[in-house]
Amino acid sequence: MASKTSRTSKTPAYKCAECGWTTVKWVGRCGECQAWGTVEETGATVARTTAATTVLEPARRIAEVDGTTAAFLPTGVDELDRVLGGGLVPGAVILLAGEPGVGKSTLLLDVAAKFARTGQDVLYVTGEESAAQVKLRAERIDAVAHTLYLSAETDLGQALGQVEKLEPKLLIVDSVQTLSSADVEGSAGGVSQVREVAASIIAAAKRRNMTTLLVGHVTKDGSIAGPRLLEHLVDVVCQFEGERHSRLRLLRAVKNRYGATDDVGCFDLNETGIEGLADPSGLFVSRTREPVSGTCITVTMEGRRPLLAEVQSLLAESTSSQPRRATSGLDSSRVAMLLAVLQQRAGCILHKDDSYVATVGGVKLSEPATDLAVALAVASAKARKALPQRLIAFGEVGLAGEVRPVPGINQRIHEAQRLGFTHAVVPASPNGPGPVPEGFSVREVAHLAEALELLIS
Repeated sequence: MASKTSRTSKTPAYKCAECGWTTVKWVGRCGECQAWGTVEETGATVARTTAATTVLEPARRIAEVDGTTAAFLPTGVDELDRVLGGGLVPGAVILLAGEPGVGKSTLLLDVAAKFARTGQDVLYVTGEESAAQVKLRAERIDAVAHTLYLSAETDLGQALGQVEKLEPKLLIVDSVQTLSSADVEGSAGGVSQVREVAASIIAAAKRRNMTTLLVGHVTKDGSIAGPRLLEHLVDVVCQFEGERHSRLRLLRAVKNRYGATDDVGCFDLNETGIEGLADPSGLFVSRTREPVSGTCITVTMEGRRPLLAEVQSLLAESTSSQPRRATSGLDSSRVAMLLAVLQQRAGCILHKDDSYVATVGGVKLSEPATDLAVALAVASAKARKALPQRLIAFGEVGLAGEVRPVPGINQRIHEAQRLGFTHAVVPASPNGPGPVPEGFSVREVAHLAEALELLIS
C-alpha cells in the first residue's frame, strides 16, 4: 500500500489555547475569541498525511447498530433525569458547572449514593476535599452506600489507576480543575492541564463505556473556566444556578447530545441535603388569609416548565425630588419602563412615589411575560385595592400600553388551574387561549387599561 510523504514548514506558529486560532506572530489577544494571554507558541507548523491502514471493524448500516447499549439509566434523582433527557447514558461524559457553594458536590454525592444502591460500583474522586470530609457530608445527607468508593487524588495517573482497578460504572470527578498530569507542564487548572485531564478521562470513559460526571469551576462572569475545548469534548454541559441566600437551585442543560436543552430541574438545598422539587411554585407564592393590595401572581416559563411566582409592590410618598425605584428579582430598567407606561398610557400617577417591586422567594423573573403582573401589582398598590383572589396574569406590555401575546398561553393556564387558581388575565391573540379547563374563566385584554378595570369593578 502506497504511503504519502509528510511536509514540515519552518515558519513558527502561534495558537490560541481557547479556540485554536493560529497566527504566524505572537499577539497578546486572540483575534478570534478575543481572550487575553491565551496565544502560545506551538513550534513549526507541521502538515502531515498518513497512509490508509487496514480497517479492523468495518462500517455498519445504521439499522444494524445495537442501540440498547446506549439506553438511559435512571439516576434516582428525577429532576436530574428530566434535564438529561431520561438519565445517564453509558459512556457519556457530563460536565456540571456552577458557582462555589451552589451545591454541585452535594447533588453529585446524592446521585452517586442512589446509583450505588442499585448494585453498581461508583467511584467518587475528590481533589478539593479529603475522603473524611466527603464522608461527613455523605452522612449528613444520607448518601452512604456499600458500593460507593471514595478517592482523594489530585494526580491524573493515580485517578486513572483507581479506575483501572475498580472498573466502576459511574465515575465522578470533583473537580476537573484540581487534577494534573505529570506528563504536562503547568499547574493544575491551567489550560494545558485541563485539556490533558479532560481528554484522558473522556478517552477512558468511552473505552470502558463508563458514565462520567465532571465538576467544573466558573469564572467571575459565570462562564465555565478552562479552555472552550472542554465544552466541545464532553457530551452534556449542565449549569447549576441559584442565589446564595435562596434555597432554590435550577439545573439547566446548555448542551445535550442525548436530549433537548429546553427543560429545567428544580432543587431545594437545605440543611439535610438537596431534594428535587416536582412542584416548586410553593417557594415563590406567599400564603395569606386575606387578599393584600400590591400583589399579583404570574406564570413564568423556565424552558418548557411553567412556574408560578408572585410579584409584590409597595408605593410610598417620596420626600425627595427624585423618587426611589428599587427592585429585587426583576430587571430594574424594565420595571422603570412599566412605571412610565402606567403613568402615560393608563393614567396612574407615580412620579411622586417611591416604588419597591420584588418577587417572593428570591426567584428571578426575566421573561417579558411577567410585565402584566408587575403592572397590575403596582396599580393595585397605588389604588390600595387587592386584586381578586385566585387570579393570575401574564403578558408582555409594550410602550404604547398594548398587551402582546406570549408563548405557552394554554400551558400556563392549565398549570394555574392545577394549583387551584380559577381566573386568568391573558393577552388577546388571534387564535385565542385554546382549550380552557372546566370552571376556569379567562379574560383576554389587548391594552393595559382593560386589565386595570379589574381594580375598578
